Amino acid sequence: MKPINILDHIHINEYAATPKYLQLANAVINAVGAGKIKKDDMLPSINELSYVLEISRDTAEKGYKHLKQLGVLGSVPGKGYYITNADFKRKLQIVLFFNKLSAHKKIVYDSFVQAIGSDAFVDFYIYNNDLSLFKKLFQNLRQEYTHYVIIPHFIEGRDKAAEIINTIPKDKLVLLDKLVPDVDGEYAVVYENFENDIYNALEQAKEKLSKYHTIKLIFPDKSYFPKGIIKGFYRFCQQYAFNHLLVSDIMQEPIAEGEVYINLMEDDLVKLLDRVISLKLKIGKQVGIISYNETPLKKFILDGITTISTDFKRMGTVAAQLILDNSRRHEEVPFYLTLRASL
Repeated sequence: MKPINILDHIHINEYAATPKYLQLANAVINAVGAGKIKKDDMLPSINELSYVLEISRDTAEKGYKHLKQLGVLGSVPGKGYYITNADFKRKLQIVLFFNKLSAHKKIVYDSFVQAIGSDAFVDFYIYNNDLSLFKKLFQNLRQEYTHYVIIPHFIEGRDKAAEIINTIPKDKLVLLDKLVPDVDGEYAVVYENFENDIYNALEQAKEKLSKYHTIKLIFPDKSYFPKGIIKGFYRFCQQYAFNHLLVSDIMQEPIAEGEVYINLMEDDLVKLLDRVISLKLKIGKQVGIISYNETPLKKFILDGITTISTDFKRMGTVAAQLILDNSRRHEEVPFYLTLRASL
């Protein structure tokens, strides 16, 4: 067994949402797959990894433990760690770009990782709806990936997103949640039809909505949500003669009996509930509430919050399947109304 400088092949990215122990393990696996590390090569001690990479001993130890579980790494008491299997090579190396962390985005992530399988390398970045941060993270990637999976929601500069995305080979691109105008070529997409989805969901809720006279959509000025939601909302209200209003700030909006509120942002739901309760209006009787995006908690809040939501689990599963099938098809994800006491 001979010592090698594995540290030349390990880079810990502070911006990545991927846990550092996985970054460590994945770096070793990539070096093995590239032939830079061979069977029986010795790896640095946990103390050396911790010192040079500026990570905790627990992180270094967890990374090595993960490699042992995968059958890549072995250890000899008093001598250290060494590569036991150099034939281990992951065919799929995937990077995910999510616009934010949230309960429903976690559902997408978990279902994707489960469906893609343990033999795939998955790196994960959050760009906070910021196009400039997305561009920086993308340009600073230290390796080539077999697939780039992107949820493309931006608050500002969204018209320039296609310029960056078009630099990705289309056989490696998977878009999630929405279509992006001006992205050319044939590529895979798992998307929501925002205009039709909200229209159809409200149409299904029409009987419950009929006891209210006004529907208000809370759509903040600085929002990453597609304008198709507004179009579908207006189309429904005009079709069925509901008074309707677009609200940018729920804290400034008068709340009265006979109104239904649709929130998009989770923060706005909290503010709305607080105001309605403080006004002593009965939710589901005097004021109706519909919340965008199903999450587990909404089933239990105030005997249940009515939701309109895409199937986030299916979104992640289908995205993984497109990669496994090497498919470039476009698939629209189902959208559901879940009626509960708040309406």
